[in-house]
Amino acid sequence: MKKIISVSVVVGFAFLFLTSPVVAQKKAVLAYYSGNLQKLDSFDANNFTHIIYCFGHLEGDKLKIRSAKDTAIIQKMVTMKAQNKDLKVLLSLGGWGGCAPCSEVFSTKEGRSNFAMSIKSLSDYFGSDGIDLDWEYPAIAGYPDHRFTPEDKPNFTELVKELRNQLGKKATITFAAGGFEKFAKQAIDWKEVMPYVNYVNLMTYDLVGGNSIVTGHHSALFSTVKQKESTDHCVNVLLELGVPAKKMIIGAAFYARTWEVASEENNGLYQSGKFKQFIGYNEFPNRISEKTGYAFYWDEEAQAPYAYNPTTKYYATFDDKRSIETKTKYLLKHKLGGIMFWQLGHDYSKNGLVETIQNTLKGNK
Repeated sequence: MKKIISVSVVVGFAFLFLTSPVVAQKKAVLAYYSGNLQKLDSFDANNFTHIIYCFGHLEGDKLKIRSAKDTAIIQKMVTMKAQNKDLKVLLSLGGWGGCAPCSEVFSTKEGRSNFAMSIKSLSDYFGSDGIDLDWEYPAIAGYPDHRFTPEDKPNFTELVKELRNQLGKKATITFAAGGFEKFAKQAIDWKEVMPYVNYVNLMTYDLVGGNSIVTGHHSALFSTVKQKESTDHCVNVLLELGVPAKKMIIGAAFYARTWEVASEENNGLYQSGKFKQFIGYNEFPNRISEKTGYAFYWDEEAQAPYAYNPTTKYYATFDDKRSIETKTKYLLKHKLGGIMFWQLGHDYSKNGLVETIQNTLKGNK
């Protein structure tokens, strides 16, 4: 009789397994935020899974939140958990130009330990959930005149190990990674680092930066004949290096970069030029629009938009709703961990780019 019951139970479970719908892993949507306190109230916390305060910096060997304004922003982020109980709030170290002492501080065991303890102390104080490391960059040149050495690579590994040891299993640990091949191949010991972190946030934007004298797509999804660096190229290099797809977060740009170009050939794309400025997505209507003289184009090869103003000879490269939707579908197709963006403060509070991400994830696009 026992055997008959056991078989029936097994068959029942098998039937349930075969007939139950498969629940897909929820994709992460990480929102970097560098803006004012009041604007945070205008965003729906259900549109992202993580919000990242930008930025804290090192004071000695500890993370320092330097102003009452920043303290209030972090506290506001934590209150957003009332809207979204699963929301994770992360503190972030560094940013472009914000990690000058990182190479030296993290070169010693004491420095790494004291930093990790400061993160634990701040997390306990704020009720936040972990840390995002935005060191640009370990072991390779980043911000001009910032120290970098070959030893940064193993020291970064020891840093994430120490953070995991002191923060515990439940803490969220992420790091921002350059979205270009040199970073992927030289800056990080991926096989050693990835077991200790939740995600790597791939900065697959600024692929054509402000120091470039030739235009291109700064946030291309795919490589082209004239531009190797792209989101897809970065993902494939990391897959070859053994980085798990489910821990990769691709990046999107909620802003444009503009150049003044020497030639109107190809509507400014892949032309010699001088970098001009950075423009947030929510500024486009008044600065990059048909009413300000721009015509808009779509590059099928790169799966990326761009715009050109023939009067001013200004070329603009950016993400828009179409490219954001395309990137989101790409991460779903390739079973990546999710998407992040710089930065939430450049979006609209309603009907913006972050809502495009959510609509695509939900199958509404």
